Amino acid sequence: DYVTKPFSPRELRARLKAVMRRGQGDDTRQVVRFGDIEVDASACVVRRAGTPVDVTTMEFKLLSLFVRRKGHVLTRGQLLDEVWGSDVHVTDRVVDTHVANLRKKIEADPAHPRLIASVRGIGYRFDG
Repeated sequence: DYVTKPFSPRELRARLKAVMRRGQGDDTRQVVRFGDIEVDASACVVRRAGTPVDVTTMEFKLLSLFVRRKGHVLTRGQLLDEVWGSDVHVTDRVVDTHVANLRKKIEADPAHPRLIASVRGIGYRFDG
């Protein structure tokens, strides 16, 4: 919103309240479901068949990124930059380890993943 000068404090207060009302939806929860998995971004919770799954902070960030970029191939470098940050110095194997742990928690058969696919020589793609 934009308020031109001069303005009264009453008008400013009214406009701020209006903007804040618009920002609040009836349901501000951001829940994504695929199969029996549910990712609640606002509560930072992952559920499988209604039961909470114990995921680490990095696993949650990784899964959230996969969900947001569904269908796109993400390189290990992109995953490192977006999940760990560009100022952290870790190897690509850290990504592989976290993806493997995440697969154990959300895939029906982690040995044959269907949600998080490996793209040989490049990275991973989320097909949830």
